[in-house]
Amino acid sequence: MSLLALGGGGGGSGGTEDGSSSDTEPDALIDFTAMLMERKHECNGGWFSCGSKLQSQAHEDHGYYLGQYVLGVLDFSSQYGIDYSISYTAANVIGRPTKFPAYGDYPETFTMRTYGDWWQQAPSATQEIQAQNLPALPTHDFIVVYFEKFVVPTEVAIFETFNPGGVVRIWAYSITKRWTCLWEATGNDLNRVPRDSRRFAPPLKKTNIITKTLRIDFNHSRLNYYTEIDAIMLCGRTVPMRCMHQLLAPAGKRLANTGEESGNGPIICKLRTLKFQPSCQGNDAVKLHEFINNDLSKFLTDSRVESEQQKNTSTTRICLTDLPCEILLKILSYLDLKSLFRMGQVSHLFYDISTHPLLYCDLSLKAYWQLADSELLCTLARRATMLRKLDLSWCGGFGEISPTEFKKFLTQRGDNITHLRLNSCKFLNASCIETVGIVCDNLIELSLRNCSTNPPLLNFSCLANLKNLERLDLFQTAFESELLLSMLESNRKLKHLNLAFCGVSVNMDNVATHLGTYNTQLVSLDMWKAHFLSARGLQSLARCQQLEELDLGWCMREATLGDSLYQLLYNCPKLKKLFLSAMRGITERDLMHIATLGKNLEQLDLMGILNITHERVYDILVHCSKLKLLDLCFCDNLMDSDLDVIADWSRLFNVDIKSSRIYNSR
Repeated sequence: MSLLALGGGGGGSGGTEDGSSSDTEPDALIDFTAMLMERKHECNGGWFSCGSKLQSQAHEDHGYYLGQYVLGVLDFSSQYGIDYSISYTAANVIGRPTKFPAYGDYPETFTMRTYGDWWQQAPSATQEIQAQNLPALPTHDFIVVYFEKFVVPTEVAIFETFNPGGVVRIWAYSITKRWTCLWEATGNDLNRVPRDSRRFAPPLKKTNIITKTLRIDFNHSRLNYYTEIDAIMLCGRTVPMRCMHQLLAPAGKRLANTGEESGNGPIICKLRTLKFQPSCQGNDAVKLHEFINNDLSKFLTDSRVESEQQKNTSTTRICLTDLPCEILLKILSYLDLKSLFRMGQVSHLFYDISTHPLLYCDLSLKAYWQLADSELLCTLARRATMLRKLDLSWCGGFGEISPTEFKKFLTQRGDNITHLRLNSCKFLNASCIETVGIVCDNLIELSLRNCSTNPPLLNFSCLANLKNLERLDLFQTAFESELLLSMLESNRKLKHLNLAFCGVSVNMDNVATHLGTYNTQLVSLDMWKAHFLSARGLQSLARCQQLEELDLGWCMREATLGDSLYQLLYNCPKLKKLFLSAMRGITERDLMHIATLGKNLEQLDLMGILNITHERVYDILVHCSKLKLLDLCFCDNLMDSDLDVIADWSRLFNVDIKSSRIYNSR
């Protein structure tokens, strides 16, 4: 989803409900030069100051230091709240902090969908395509925000008000349309996280890039519970407009200089030392060719041009080139994509091996979202002639990949693809989806997370060719109910279905009826914050007896469920994960059924359940012997004395119990 309208130009809403931008802009932009002259303002050494970086005088030629808050949200991977609510949504990072320095759970903050590694342990978990591409701390979620003024960044401050410690990278998008990583966390950074709110401002990489767009990456694996972000601040020195115009002209075609590209390699240095100037009279090309083929080796030997690696190695050695091609392919299969491209620059032999189609059967650009563009797709199309799995998630967010080039790539290489992931791909349009339906008729997995548009992007009539789907992920993606029902009927091998945040236009009772009729092999189903699911729909889901994971959080608001939950638990004994967050109709009898029938439960979310008591909690812990996670946050019937006892039970039964008061670290 794009939130460009919030705070954008041309009459955008600026993040306010009434659509007026006048209330947002003063908060979003703070001129610290002026503020330092007014001692009454909090920036004079307060929570929101930029410290010694701020100066009291502005100079037109050199710019001035300022700090500014988010003006709008361009993109994000997930959020806890729904689009038409103000609770826990990405838009809450716009403007000044509203809760900081207070610590606690606040709906006015930005919260993402997951925490810890519980979702990776669930039956619906997926394996990363080309996992060797991932960094040591992979990104689980991200948010892209923009500010009003271009600056040379000196500080980025992130105001964390609940469970801090998820930020792992800070990126800046420069006026030359390149992403630069300003800061990257290490494992030690995540180990030193306070249990309190914080203004997180890590030391940034020294740079002269000019930016007003940031991307914040999050890793949730070490978080005890949901993290919450109140605001983001960008501090830096402004740049006069004329200076930006001067920088833009040559910078667009500027290449990153390596040692060899800048003329500082060992051979070049030796040639300069010897003042080597070959005589190339007559046919220069022939003379140079003869020198390279016949005399270059002798010249290097006589001049003793050696790299440090050559100096330290023995004269007798076995080269990689001596190995059979099959073994070289096996070795190269462990390399990440960037290393494969570098390998191809070593020699003709390594180029031939590194471009072998077997190395590109599984292809993921997710970890290289900042580098992916249409030109790279064209290059990969020549190599990936045996493509089976493709992940372009998070790519093309600023127009680097055109819909035309994507369709061309699929037309060339998509006929044998079985797994296709296009999460948060903003270049997708209806024509792209139509191409997927026509070309990729062998798909087993289709993931279109966070591709929500209005009108809906997905026209399932163009996906009518898909008959073999086993996984369909439409998390936070708009679609029409009738078209989805048709697709469910066509794909009876479906095992994993994600319809979280699907919107108010979809009647979940009808979907559940279809699932119970046509998709009885279903293993996991996510209906988080879906709508219009009643006891009737729950009874239909009871026919899916292979269910191991079911998320019904926030999607059932009925006063009573009758016997529907009992039927579900009785008919689906394989359930390992059951999320029932904020289901107001759950009674004490339902909780007893969970204890007696949930023998295989490993994760149970009862957040916000009104009728739960510490007796029922004990029953669940005793009978559900495989339980690892139990969420009891905001269960109003649990008193402080109950929470003390539950904390002891958490250690006794070795279960990670979440509550509004206790947070265990296992």
